[in-house]
Amino acid sequence: MSTEAPARGPNGPQNTRRAGAFQFVLHSHLPYCRLAGRWPHGEEWIHEALAETYIPLLNTLYDLYERGLCPQLTISLSPVLVEQLADPDVCEHFVAYLDEEIEMASRDEARFDPAQEPELHDLARYYRTLYEETRRSFVLRYERDVVAAFRRLQDAGCIEISTCAATHGYLPLLSRDSSLYAQISTAVASHTRHFGRPPRTIWLPECAYRPAKVEPDGTIRPGLEAFLAAQGIGCFFLETSSVEKGQPDYRPRTALAVGPYALAEKRFQEAAQSIEPQAVADQGSAGSSTYRAYLVAEPNGSVTEPPVAVIGRNERTGMQVWSAEWGYPGDSDYREFHRKDVVSGLQYWRVTSPDADLGDKDVYHPKWAADRVRAHAAHFATLVEELLADYREQTGEYGLISSNYDTELFGHWWFEGVSWIGQVLERLAQSPVVDLTTTAGYLDCESTRHAIAIPEGSWGAGGTHWTWDNPETHWMWEPIHAAEQRMEALV
Repeated sequence: MSTEAPARGPNGPQNTRRAGAFQFVLHSHLPYCRLAGRWPHGEEWIHEALAETYIPLLNTLYDLYERGLCPQLTISLSPVLVEQLADPDVCEHFVAYLDEEIEMASRDEARFDPAQEPELHDLARYYRTLYEETRRSFVLRYERDVVAAFRRLQDAGCIEISTCAATHGYLPLLSRDSSLYAQISTAVASHTRHFGRPPRTIWLPECAYRPAKVEPDGTIRPGLEAFLAAQGIGCFFLETSSVEKGQPDYRPRTALAVGPYALAEKRFQEAAQSIEPQAVADQGSAGSSTYRAYLVAEPNGSVTEPPVAVIGRNERTGMQVWSAEWGYPGDSDYREFHRKDVVSGLQYWRVTSPDADLGDKDVYHPKWAADRVRAHAAHFATLVEELLADYREQTGEYGLISSNYDTELFGHWWFEGVSWIGQVLERLAQSPVVDLTTTAGYLDCESTRHAIAIPEGSWGAGGTHWTWDNPETHWMWEPIHAAEQRMEALV
């Protein structure tokens, strides 16, 4: 694959005559499971993600590129995940995993009598072929180097690779700002080493944000944007409600030229003492919208220097995938995730009905599912066009729709999801209404004029930290904070 970026077509984000821009933002992360043994809590966790999500996604993006389409997609790859994908042991074990799946499918093919169980027999052959193709892609097409495969797409201008906190730490609940700085600086170093350039954007773990705040003991802590600015990161992503509805409740500060961590903290503490709260012009209840990017600001309107932008998840498009009631993955013809063959572990059934017991699921038909993928991709592309056209008509502005998801949702949980992404990208690449974009591509071409003060929160239950700090999990934070202190002392 050539690494020379092709000329941007008529759907490049520099062409702002269309109604607006659209981007997929995919967040990829798995905990550290290298050499952790095998099923059910071992290294196969990453093998499954490679086989069902990462390799199919790469194949889809490369196929589009080789057909002359520049996909334009933002994908966050956490440092923990990248280090594992680049590890020789993980790569060697992944090939062994694929060989085992090929063997399992072959045994099923022999076990299912083509006369008595023709559908199951055909499905077993389908899986054998699928795993054989995945193995060829990994070994031959990508030369056992998935990280390099993503980097080539980046260098060709097809995707933007975003980063995440080094160990996917839940940043707002860490006790020491040195930990925040280390999480981000380590992530930047890892990302630059693997992808040849520093990241411009970051997916905060669990979209968890902490504004500037004053602790009960009087300690003043900068907002997360200060640490991002110090590392040259210019944008992050948040849950819809954080942008649309949240109201800040913390003490403001003046703009800072953020340098090394110690200097940033010192200047912040000096500046925060003399500033009184003021209203910021564009806050949640005043009509903030996820159809634009914002500069992160305090209630008095000041921002960091260099400024850091925030983009909120578009809820309407997001629910087409996330909703348990009317999201695409719940369609009756898609593959059922939860029911697996008791012998091979392969999945031979379809959703059938959301109310159907696992034992009542009908056999899966790949051709039926492919028909639904085409219909759902057409529906989604039309929805994006209509939403951006409506926003343009109502506001006169060039809008942005950011559809943010966990990468592993596609292919692993929603078996047909990667194919759906590819078809959506193909349709929108030919749209007269929508520009496909990446986050950095959008920010380079659209000036960010509005500022917003963001409340503390996450994309967990109720938009709070409750999912990660509740009566069942609170015990974890004492040893985590103790580990932070030990690490700081060692450094």
